[in-house]
Amino acid sequence: MASPSLAQDFKGKSAGDIVVRARGLAVLPQEKGTINNTTLGDVGSAKVGNDYIPEVDFTYFFTDNIAAELIAGTSRHRVKGNLIAAAGGVTEIGKVSLLPPTLTVQYHFLPKERISPYVGAGINYTLFYNEDAAESPNAGGLRITDTNYKNRFGWALQAGVDVALTGNWSLNFDVKKVFLKTDVTANARLGSAVLPVTSKVTLDPWLVGVGVGYRF
Repeated sequence: MASPSLAQDFKGKSAGDIVVRARGLAVLPQEKGTINNTTLGDVGSAKVGNDYIPEVDFTYFFTDNIAAELIAGTSRHRVKGNLIAAAGGVTEIGKVSLLPPTLTVQYHFLPKERISPYVGAGINYTLFYNEDAAESPNAGGLRITDTNYKNRFGWALQAGVDVALTGNWSLNFDVKKVFLKTDVTANARLGSAVLPVTSKVTLDPWLVGVGVGYRF
């Protein structure tokens, strides 16, 4: 049986607290979208790879239960196209970096307990940058150049739990679902011919994180 001193060796959540966390984050896109050309129509679909990154977030408590969280981190993703056989099949499209600051308002259950779950909802703005086209020919000789991704707003849902460790330190598990779309444009080159292609891609990534936090 834990002694009273051990049972109370952590600090509960209170209005006015600021929590800074460092987390390891898995960014897992759940992409859907077709690749189109104005002449040929639908020529395939897009595939966006996962990434695993460090992330920092800041949380401010307006009351013992209600808080706002802002996350900061950047990820980089490999993008492929699964094109029709006539267009050369699997095609390297390139790589792109995402900066997706996300602000959520949270409700924290059991703020004075060692294990305190929470839920949240908010807004996301994703900036796409370092758009590097692969320019690597596929089996049919087609290569992708000049990629561009449109920055977009999205919505986010969140659930997580804080587990108080000792003093002001805590362990955190967090899952977010971001509802995000983007418009992609690129040029597909086959010999001297240039074929403009577009894609409306639904990314809708899961953000799954674990880390530690310190409460000020």
